[in-house]
Amino acid sequence: MKVVVQRVKQASVTIADETVGKIAQGLLLLVGFEDSDDDELIKKVAKKIVNMRIFTDQTGKMNYSVQDINGSILSVSQFTLYADIKHGNRPSFTKAGTPGLANLHYEQFNHILTDIYQLPVATGRFGADMQVSLVNDGPVTIIIDTDQW
Repeated sequence: MKVVVQRVKQASVTIADETVGKIAQGLLLLVGFEDSDDDELIKKVAKKIVNMRIFTDQTGKMNYSVQDINGSILSVSQFTLYADIKHGNRPSFTKAGTPGLANLHYEQFNHILTDIYQLPVATGRFGADMQVSLVNDGPVTIIIDTDQW
C-alpha cells in the first residue's frame, strides 16, 4: 500500500466538470494498493494517518493530528503510485492491485476512516479520470510506502 499524504487548506476532485468530493482544512490522500495488501495492513495505515501529528500548534510545531483540528479527508484512488519506470519510457503498472480487489481495499480504507475514526471523508471515484485541485498547506507532503515498513 502506498499513500501520498498532503496537508491542505482545501482540496477537491472533479469528474467531467462535476465536483464529486470537496474538503476544507485536512488531508488529501492519494491511495494505491497491491493485491497482497490485507485488512490488518489497511487498518494500520489508516490509524497511522489519523494520528499523524502534522498540523501546527500555536507555537508553530507539528503537534496536532487531523482529528485534533476537526479536519476532513479527501481520499483519491491512484494506481499510478505503483508506476515502474526502470525499463523504457512508458511506466508499467504490473505491481498495482487488480481493479476489483483494489476497489474493495479502497472502500474498506475509507470505511475505516469514517466508521472507526469518525472523520468526514470525501472521495473521488475509483477508476475515473479525475482532476484534483488542492491548496497544499506548508507545503507538507508525506509518503507512506508499506513495503518500507
